[in-house]
Amino acid sequence: MILQRIILGFLAIAPLTGYDLKRHFDSTVNYFWSADKAQIYRTLAALVSEGLAEVRTVPGVGGPSRQEHHITAAGRAALHEWLTSDLDRPLERNAFLARVFFADDLLPEEIAELLEQQRSAAQATLATLELVRDSTAEPHDRAGRLRLATLDNGLRHTRTELEWLDSLIEELR
Repeated sequence: MILQRIILGFLAIAPLTGYDLKRHFDSTVNYFWSADKAQIYRTLAALVSEGLAEVRTVPGVGGPSRQEHHITAAGRAALHEWLTSDLDRPLERNAFLARVFFADDLLPEEIAELLEQQRSAAQATLATLELVRDSTAEPHDRAGRLRLATLDNGLRHTRTELEWLDSLIEELR
């Protein structure tokens, strides 16, 4: 259901093809919500069958026609209902934290390696997010500000994770 609502959110911004949706997922919300191509296309089909979106064929310019998905009035209502409903309890699945939780039987150097791997991944994520932030113009409207706020959230969470990792690495030395 949440994937449906996220796709409706994208369609509320602009009509998109399945391919365009996948690109938008990968370049924006992928830091907090991911979806593969098959999930996106299945969800689009469900949205159309439920009347929350419709498909329009747009003739291609120098290429094949495009199947653009447009949000319907019912889709806008469903998106609004979701945005104003009680918050979903996030089901956190974090394989790294599960490993840390059970790592007490590992050798100290194996624990250190586990933590260093996560630290390297977090540093890479932080570098990517900082590049995105540096290349993003300051928003001039509320929509842009809210989208930028999700990027800022990712930056803060990643910096906090790095601080936690550094503290844990130091504690276990």
